[in-house]
Amino acid sequence: TNVNPRILSFLERRIHVQQHHPLSIVRQRIVKYFGERYRNSMGNPLFSAFDSLSPIVSVAQNFDSLLIPADHPSRDKSESYYLNKEYMLRAHTTVHQAELITSGQNNFLIVGDVYRRDEINSTHYPVFHQLDAVRIHTRKTLFDEENLQIMVKNPKNYEEPTHQSCHTLEATKLVEIELKDTLVGLVKNLFGDKIKYRWVDEYFPFTHPSWELEILHRDQWMEVLGCGIMRHAILEKCGHVDAIGYAFGLGLERLAMALFQVPDIRLFWSRDSGFLSQFNENLALGMAYKSVSVYPQCANDLSFWLPDETFDANDFYDEVRSVGGDIVEQVQLHDKFKHPKSGRTSMCFRITYRHMERTLTQAEVNQVHGKIAQNLVEKFNV
Repeated sequence: TNVNPRILSFLERRIHVQQHHPLSIVRQRIVKYFGERYRNSMGNPLFSAFDSLSPIVSVAQNFDSLLIPADHPSRDKSESYYLNKEYMLRAHTTVHQAELITSGQNNFLIVGDVYRRDEINSTHYPVFHQLDAVRIHTRKTLFDEENLQIMVKNPKNYEEPTHQSCHTLEATKLVEIELKDTLVGLVKNLFGDKIKYRWVDEYFPFTHPSWELEILHRDQWMEVLGCGIMRHAILEKCGHVDAIGYAFGLGLERLAMALFQVPDIRLFWSRDSGFLSQFNENLALGMAYKSVSVYPQCANDLSFWLPDETFDANDFYDEVRSVGGDIVEQVQLHDKFKHPKSGRTSMCFRITYRHMERTLTQAEVNQVHGKIAQNLVEKFNV
């Protein structure tokens, strides 16, 4: 396993459903949007919402069920958190698509915590939250005219950029139009009708064609979600032979940071009432978060010779987080040197410490910094 006790402690927090939490507010806003946009013949919301699915999943669920290749970088231990050879902490909420479709769900939203090993800065954290959605169409729900088809009778052995070889172009375009119209409506619901947006062609293993939706935020283009037409192989394995569906996924933290102008992703995990008291379910999205206080930074450098070329920076970041917790604001590679004679490599990382709720003393920082250095020697033989 490469999961430490600190990472496991996040499993019980469930901040995405915590009352008055900004992530929960964004989640509720999205669920409400879909509830109002899509209704069944009885007038009830068409989309079911799942926000309590266990983040512990099988490796097959996380990768194989989504057609992610065996050599894909996301499978590496340096990228994902493994409990053992068979189970892991989910790297995305998309992992639950197959089980929900197989259980009979055709229109649903999934919200939950996901876990990835990553760098340390104000926008990255080893735990964050995603919202995924799936909508599946049969021929009856997609076409008014009965003579139109979803599936091609004799599919080509190559794929077009515009659609999967098994799907008719008509079916793909209808679902694409619905998907894009729905998602543009969502970002306008969150950011206002005047928000500027653009579509960018993208690649994902589990959808084709695929796109990212970007919005112009503070004079810069910002990606807010990825989406596409679901790979038919996924639907077929779940029992949907004559069907077509769309899927999309987005990060709640990314949206909440933009909507509320939250400057540091660590704040979402704060228990400080000064932070949480600023939010409630009735507030207007776009309200700027007011900083509780700005405490000074302390920066210490840490240099060491690498034992060999197998050293992975994400192992180092995990160890820093495990010891320093949320007082670690950022870790940057400050310098790298390769000795011309020995061939050994030396690295110098600058670790920036800052507490979110009080001023840190240099003595406190030195103690944590020393413990990190000690653990590096013991665990990585640096």
